[in-house]
Amino acid sequence: MKTLERWAVAAVAGVMMAVAPALAGNGGTVAFIEIEDELAERPAPMSWLAGERETATLRGLTGLLERIASGNSYDGVVIRLKDAKLTRSNVQEVGRALARVRESGKRVHLFAEGYGPTELMLGCAADEVILQAGGAVTLPGVYIEEMYLADTLAWAGVTADMVQVGAYKGASETLARREPSPEWNQNIESLLDSLYGSMRETIKAGRRLDDAGLDEAMRRAWLAQGDEAIAAGLIDRELDWPELDAHLESVYGGDVKWRALGGKEQVKPADTNPFALLNKMMRPVEHAPKRATIAVVHIDGAIVDGDSTPGGLFGEESVGSRTIRRALAELEENELIKGVVLRINSPGGSAIASEVIWRGVRRVAAKKPVWVSVGSMAASGGYYIAVSGDRIYVNPSSIVGSIGVVGGKLALGGLMEKLKINVVGRGRGPMASMFSSTAPWTEAERAMVRERMTETYNLFAARVTQGRPGIDLSKTAEGRLFTGDRAVELKMADRIGTIDDAIADLAAELGLRDGAYDVLDYPAPKSFGELLEDMFGGFATAGAPVRGGGDGGLLAQAAGVLEPLLGEAGWAQVRASLRALMELRREPVLLVSPRVLIVR
Repeated sequence: MKTLERWAVAAVAGVMMAVAPALAGNGGTVAFIEIEDELAERPAPMSWLAGERETATLRGLTGLLERIASGNSYDGVVIRLKDAKLTRSNVQEVGRALARVRESGKRVHLFAEGYGPTELMLGCAADEVILQAGGAVTLPGVYIEEMYLADTLAWAGVTADMVQVGAYKGASETLARREPSPEWNQNIESLLDSLYGSMRETIKAGRRLDDAGLDEAMRRAWLAQGDEAIAAGLIDRELDWPELDAHLESVYGGDVKWRALGGKEQVKPADTNPFALLNKMMRPVEHAPKRATIAVVHIDGAIVDGDSTPGGLFGEESVGSRTIRRALAELEENELIKGVVLRINSPGGSAIASEVIWRGVRRVAAKKPVWVSVGSMAASGGYYIAVSGDRIYVNPSSIVGSIGVVGGKLALGGLMEKLKINVVGRGRGPMASMFSSTAPWTEAERAMVRERMTETYNLFAARVTQGRPGIDLSKTAEGRLFTGDRAVELKMADRIGTIDDAIADLAAELGLRDGAYDVLDYPAPKSFGELLEDMFGGFATAGAPVRGGGDGGLLAQAAGVLEPLLGEAGWAQVRASLRALMELRREPVLLVSPRVLIVR
């Protein structure tokens, strides 16, 4: 196994092969931490007012584990997964923190009502993996579904008239084809191999299995009860929750004291007067550095022109170029901001917005270091922004690349005809009908679009070569996708590391001692009044017109029809593509990564 692969596996598997810490035999104190739902990248918008669980965010959880590792208050940690929705990137970053806990001589116990592939991968960073009695363990492998909508659109009378630059890009194929092209098929098969290989290496190292043993475990545990999963070597024991205390007493040799950590922060209102509280809620949130600070700028969701938007009805937020540029300008001028880490979780989006953000980052980088940490994905426009940083950190399972361009429009003439809607178009000027909603492009028009898209692609490639000296675009461009470990080998990124690694390494480079600097998240949280404006700005109030509600209304109606049919996971993937379609109505050239991928 290559050195990089060993490092990547160790990031999750931790110190499984090390000798278990010796126990004094007279009991001990264990920290109890619950992980619920998703691990957010940053605090919730209203956490400044209502408080928030420390374990609600990824950095909050890893920071808590780091304090446990560096202190002497605890002999062990019990992690309970409570309907947790962890990504592979989450597992790798939390796994690194758990490895440090174990390296400090403390034991880690993982408890869950059920285990799937990601939970089992996290279990590889623990000393003991415990299943709730009656629960199930499933490890069938990695399965990806892609949805091709060309026949569906044709049935509805819609023509997806798409052009792409980059043979491996594939973002338009879900709309324009009924099956994958050979290039996209090669691209996704390679990505699937990397994801599957990473999972296997992690579980083999963490559970001390060879290839044959893991193959047998997967055959037995595609859906296994506790005793079957134990026999397969995937977990250690099965216990009813009330039995856990007695089990830990036997492990630690005496009484065990439990201390629950990571609970909701208690925020004391300034005044019990409801009007005073309302006044506080409506004031701008105080969010300014008070001493040397590293800023973490979040690029979360689809990249769009204008302002960022919350998830709203569709459950998927967008990151706006105007919002990010405002934040970057503030960081550029503030002398207390010593360095910046861009945290990217984005499939891309608007080509113009990506370039605008790239320019803003380079302005900041001219005055202070800007590093990049990739979470689950920095693809297409997300990678465009990533190469603006001075150094890029990725997780082994981070998906990066998709250097390519997609553009097009949906010609709705057939649909309008089926609906008996007569569309009369009128225009002035030689190119006025270029973006008619009813007719596909002519060959001449399509050639013009391709020419403009090729210019965008060339600029994208130039930004990549400028930010990543030595990269070989013949192996990395044209829409190819890679996992983080391969990205480092191909010089698309600098090293495997978590966001905590990026922050700590940047602080060390700046000469900032531990405890002598703060970390602030940007863009700054909004006041309650601003959140209300965001929430209701796109919806009609009594006697008021609807503002910007078109896309929201269309997607909401689509959600009502498609989500029950496709299920939560299926709709989450299709929603992203539909949102990209809505964006095509405003901008014909996008830097987006294919999102109709359901990974199981």
